[in-house]
Amino acid sequence: MSDTVLPADLGFFSTLASSGSLSAAARELGLTPAAVSKRLAQMEERAGVPLVNRTTRRMMLTPEGEVYLEHARRILDEIDELGELLGGSKKHPKGLLRVNATLGFGRSHIGPALSRFVAQYPQVSVQLQLSVMPPPLTEDSYDVCIRFGEPPDTRVIARRLAANRRLLCASPAYLAKRGTPATPHDLAKHNCIGIRQGDEAYGVWRLSNERGNARKSEAIRINGNLTTNDGEIAVKWALDGHGILMRAEWDINEYLADGRLVVVLPEYETPGADIYAVYAQRHQLSTRIRAFVDFLAIELSKSRQYPVDRNT
Repeated sequence: MSDTVLPADLGFFSTLASSGSLSAAARELGLTPAAVSKRLAQMEERAGVPLVNRTTRRMMLTPEGEVYLEHARRILDEIDELGELLGGSKKHPKGLLRVNATLGFGRSHIGPALSRFVAQYPQVSVQLQLSVMPPPLTEDSYDVCIRFGEPPDTRVIARRLAANRRLLCASPAYLAKRGTPATPHDLAKHNCIGIRQGDEAYGVWRLSNERGNARKSEAIRINGNLTTNDGEIAVKWALDGHGILMRAEWDINEYLADGRLVVVLPEYETPGADIYAVYAQRHQLSTRIRAFVDFLAIELSKSRQYPVDRNT
């Protein structure tokens, strides 16, 4: 039937799925929950299948609803990109930009950068979602995801925005009390601050260094009495002298620069954590996405104020 799917329903259903509940979608759309429920029922009647399983507090998409959402978002993206190409918006990006980033980095860098971005491009509407766990690369809920480390999935575009390293560090007071480790195996004798984030193996630090023409890698199992999933809290614990921490230099350079933290085992390298903007291949022609990624690369280069030399 020609009226199985109405164009106006695509945006409605995309917002509904992102909101997580009928009441949240009603607030987002400026409608009453009854109006949202009625429109969803009309969509399901036209489609001939249920699209959403409803409960009192939340909703979940049915398999048919997942298919509907995937195609709806793709169509909406293509409409936006066509409008950009035909409307001369290469100079004036516009439309909805959905961004995902990690909690700490999102608060400290991505949020402020987006504030400046929309000031320069007021026709762009931004939705920023911060999360502990990065969304799967196959998920279509975001236009751009800011991630640490290059993703292995070749089906997406990953643009490197800035260099970043994980460093081992501790406060001078802690090292004065417990001593400075000379080898990776010495870490087993220290209180190490653990961070549970993403898919990284918890409780294991991987270190490597070059000796002659060979590179030697070691997996060190750490122990400690403090663990968190929040990187900012972990840094504060290290500043308070509780132990040794592995953290990205973007998060600790300020404290390394003023001496409140010092690098431990500087001759050893840890897994890379370069900052990437990740987006679907079909978005590579999107003016607003390319404008944001270009803008963010410049912003991050300005923010790099505290260079760290591992050998100092």
